[in-house]
Amino acid sequence: MHAVVVRVTLEDIEAARRSLREEVVPGVSQAPGFVTGYWTRKDESGLGMVIFESEDAAEAMSQRIASMAPDVVTIEDVEVRVVEAHA
Repeated sequence: MHAVVVRVTLEDIEAARRSLREEVVPGVSQAPGFVTGYWTRKDESGLGMVIFESEDAAEAMSQRIASMAPDVVTIEDVEVRVVEAHA
């Protein structure tokens, strides 16, 4: 498995939360190879980790992140990582 890790800055927390629930999560969960995802926030900083069955699926999603982000979110970093273990 592979994870797409995304770090963002939230310019409008309520609008970002609404977009996350109404657009981002449904869109990501429909992606080929999707396993699970977690989106977290601390103040204006967000971190998401979405797990995919394969590196190819994770890489494909990492390329789509910029087009999926709402205007109230600034993407700081996107990376694909190997999932070494899970529980």
